[in-house]
Amino acid sequence: MLTIYGVLRSRASRTDWLARELGLAYERVPVIQAYRLPDPHAPGAPLNTASPAFRAINPHGRIPAVTDGDLTLCESLAINLYLAKRHGGPLAPADLREDGLMTMWTLWATTECEPHTLPILLHGEGTSARDRAAVAEAVEAVGGAFAVLEAALGEGGGHVVGGRFTVADLNLAEVFRFAQGHAALFAAHPAVARWLAACQERPAFRAMMAERAREFD
Repeated sequence: MLTIYGVLRSRASRTDWLARELGLAYERVPVIQAYRLPDPHAPGAPLNTASPAFRAINPHGRIPAVTDGDLTLCESLAINLYLAKRHGGPLAPADLREDGLMTMWTLWATTECEPHTLPILLHGEGTSARDRAAVAEAVEAVGGAFAVLEAALGEGGGHVVGGRFTVADLNLAEVFRFAQGHAALFAAHPAVARWLAACQERPAFRAMMAERAREFD
C-alpha cells in the first residue's frame, strides 16, 4: 500500500489530492514540521521532520515522502508524476510527447514559479519595507508566469496538456495556490483565475482541503 508521510498543511497536500483523484488506497502518516514544535526532540514529541524515525525515510527532513512497496520517494511534484504514470488514467500522460510536456510544466512550476509564489504566501502585503519590496518583486515575476500560462491555456482548451485535467494542472495549481491571497494578481489574469477555480472545484481537492482545515483542531 502507498504511504504518504506529512501533514496536509504542507506540500503533502499535493500528493494527497492526487491520490484522491486516482482513487488510491493509501495510508497517511501525519509527520509535522519540526518548526511548528517548541522542541521537536523532546520526549513524547509527535513524529516530525526532525525525528530519527522520519529521517530514516527522508534524510533531508522534508515532507512529503512516500513509500510504495520497496520504493521510497521524496519531492512532492516528482512523487505526483510517478503516481500518475504508475496508475494511469486521464491524469497520466497518454504518450511520450505528453510525458515530456507534463514534466516540462512541472519543472517550470518548481523552478520558475514556486520561488516567487512562496514569498507572496509568507509575506502577504508585507509588513516592512523590505517585505513589501520582496512581495512586489514576486508579484511581478508571477505575473510574467501567468502570462505564459494564459497563452498555454488558450492554446490547450483550458488545460496545459492534452485538453484535459492532468497531473500537470494539479502540480501547477498547487504551486500557484501559494499566491492566491493576492487578489489583484489574479484579477489581472482572468483566464488563470478561472482555470485555478476549476481545478479547486474538483471533489478530490475539496475533500483534501476539508480534511486539511480540521487537521490541527
